[in-house]
Amino acid sequence: MSLQDALRLGSVDPDHVQILPFGLDGVLVRFAVTAEPWATQAAQAFHDYARSADLPFICERAPSLSSVLLRFDPAQITREAAAARIESLLDAHDWRKATPRAPERLWTIPVAFGGAHGPDLEAAAELAGMRPEAAIAEITGLELRVLAIGFAPGQPYLGLLPEAWNLPRMEQINPQVPKGAIALAVRQLVLFANPSPTGWRQIGRTAFAPFRPEAEPAVPLRAGDALRLSAVSGDEMTALLDRGDPAGGALCESVT
Repeated sequence: MSLQDALRLGSVDPDHVQILPFGLDGVLVRFAVTAEPWATQAAQAFHDYARSADLPFICERAPSLSSVLLRFDPAQITREAAAARIESLLDAHDWRKATPRAPERLWTIPVAFGGAHGPDLEAAAELAGMRPEAAIAEITGLELRVLAIGFAPGQPYLGLLPEAWNLPRMEQINPQVPKGAIALAVRQLVLFANPSPTGWRQIGRTAFAPFRPEAEPAVPLRAGDALRLSAVSGDEMTALLDRGDPAGGALCESVT
């Protein structure tokens, strides 16, 4: 199938990277339809690559779990020409073997696990085949990456977790988790920017606010950032929440 056919029909061979039309001024580069580990790595790597590539007609780049959205300026280039330039970049690499650049920043974010702040921790740990204490130790021992930001303003998806955490969503929707909830499913963690219903299991909570409309920048995290969760007690988290500081005790350091 030609590139022009793919752009017209919105689909190509699923065994290959897909270049798809997206809205009036977007091209979506999709590595897989699910967040397979290689596709997540490829999306991060291509996002990094596209930032430094000679693409002056691109005005926005937004990675997701297994794809990257590139918005172009229609005054400078047609969709077909933009897609052809992007296709040439894709052809230059084997994206199944791609690795992202080293992160520029490392965040350490306090989290209270279990109890009132993480009511689903025990159930999630049992499904993963471990005790809650071991689950906390494993998760806090990982250096996570901000894979994508979306669904709600500033809301980060973190991962990927080891295969043991490839847990399905709950059968029953939780009517509401609080702002700052840390919830788990399908090898990912999500840090809720606002109170929200969810089918993900809430294993903890943080006072860190990932969306701060009154601040600059309003979204402190960036896709590609490294992130560690630091376990604190329930009482310590309650004190951080009561303090009302949107930083929530988090630290950010440069690692380049």
